[in-house]
Amino acid sequence: MEPCGSDPVTGFYRDGCCTSGPEDEGSHTICAVVTAEFLEHQRVIGNDLSTPMPHHGFPGLVPGDRWCVTAVNWLRAYRDGAAAFVVLASTHERALEIVALEALRELAVDVPFGAGDL
Repeated sequence: MEPCGSDPVTGFYRDGCCTSGPEDEGSHTICAVVTAEFLEHQRVIGNDLSTPMPHHGFPGLVPGDRWCVTAVNWLRAYRDGAAAFVVLASTHERALEIVALEALRELAVDVPFGAGDL
């Protein structure tokens, strides 16, 4: 599995990868390239990924950032028509326990780091 993001550093373990283990109950396994629409959807459902939280070392995400999102929240956005793009090479296979491969492939992209605004 390839790294997902290092600026900001992502992953449940904050190692830049969407690795997962038994303590990752949220399954932060999908490497998403976030869009403004996805970020707004997440804010509306109570998962604000845009607002900086300096006390947690989190600068807030902007469109084009790569971030390990929970499979459940990605699926919810997918069903609501607001899903983020997916970097399959950086997405953990555990995501398949929640999201069908076909859905992930539908929004799969090969986006280099620093892709800019989407």
